[in-house]
Amino acid sequence: MSNPVVKVNNLSKRYRIGAAEKGYKTFRETIMEGISAPVRNFGRLRSLTKFKDGQEEDVIWALKDVSFEIDEGEVLGIIGRNGAGKTTLLKVLSRITEPTSGFAEIQGRVSSLLEVGTGFHPELTGRENIFLNGAILGMRKKEIERKFDEIVDFSGVKKFIDTPLKRYSSGMQVRLAFSVAAHLEPDILLVDEVLAVGDAEFQKKCLGKMEEVAKEGRTVLFVSHNMLSLQNLCTRGILLESGQISMDDSITNTIGKYLDLGRERSGEVCWASPEVAPGNERVRLKAVRVVSEDVVTAEVDISKEFRIEVDYWNLEADDRRFVSLFLHDSMGVCLLHSANFPSVSLVPDPWYTRPYPRGLFRTSCTIPGALLNDGPHSISVYIHATVNDNIIATRDILVFYVRDTGMMGKEYTDKWVGAMRPRLGWETNQLD
Repeated sequence: MSNPVVKVNNLSKRYRIGAAEKGYKTFRETIMEGISAPVRNFGRLRSLTKFKDGQEEDVIWALKDVSFEIDEGEVLGIIGRNGAGKTTLLKVLSRITEPTSGFAEIQGRVSSLLEVGTGFHPELTGRENIFLNGAILGMRKKEIERKFDEIVDFSGVKKFIDTPLKRYSSGMQVRLAFSVAAHLEPDILLVDEVLAVGDAEFQKKCLGKMEEVAKEGRTVLFVSHNMLSLQNLCTRGILLESGQISMDDSITNTIGKYLDLGRERSGEVCWASPEVAPGNERVRLKAVRVVSEDVVTAEVDISKEFRIEVDYWNLEADDRRFVSLFLHDSMGVCLLHSANFPSVSLVPDPWYTRPYPRGLFRTSCTIPGALLNDGPHSISVYIHATVNDNIIATRDILVFYVRDTGMMGKEYTDKWVGAMRPRLGWETNQLD
């Protein structure tokens, strides 16, 4: 007999386009804001139900009538493309964001790891944030103290545990945040794609810890673009499209439908103006496309080279720009990472050493034929000011297919195994 610990009923969340986000406040301001929250939240809920003439065009539904249940001990994967509503759903379940309509019933203690820094205060030290998070979860001081050394050892930030969190790198914040979320014995653990910020070794530790949490009978909701991790960790998957559930099935079937969504792509994604494009006041992304034989396409011949073009508006003069690309296979495994750096370019990019003026730019990369195996692939685009300064980071922004048209021979008729399928040099000699 099932025992649902999460019940979501017709959950919807609406945002007004262009609403500004607030920066973090001092600890005192946070406390004072909490005291006034009931009155402020009542006014906010009332305002959400009122629209002036024509104002409906200025809103977007991040979630629309989402309903599902999760049983105790179930490991659920939430899948969807960028903007599908995955993170918004976890924020609502974590009580970080208020729903516009509908409701969610949750039985048990919830611990969440969403975007970097969520649930932490930057002015407090790592040690203070551990105790603050434990108190928020309803744990006694002695319970937190019992877990403290284990949390710090797992996170690997022992040297900086008494340093204010605002001095931590994003990777350090993620390591500490996950360690706190996973070790303070939550009944329900919510984890977003934020794990991608950490290094490969720590990601492996995190997945192992989530498996351990699941085996202990706790419930896990996991949002990720890494299909291999989802396949290995989850038993069930929910696919979100434009804020609505389009599939709720086994994780294998859900991943299959998610990958098929790429067939509907045209080979290009673009934005009409900087105001609506991804980025910030420094750079905005205009378009990403796949070009084969001078034609924009979502399908490329396995034997032929193709080009990935990235168009972007540079809005800040006299600064340098770098573009890097990641190619992932259908299971989310990164096949290659390249950038317009001289060390990895066949021909040096003349703009590599030049400060950019304001204007529209295109950076392109050519992928040789007879390299990738057939099947769906996704492109992630990053634009940097320096190697460590990511201005734009877009994951799986475009999906394209590599098709086996028979041009590379028909000696082997089964599906070739492996992510790559290059032409290699083979030779046989008689030795005696």
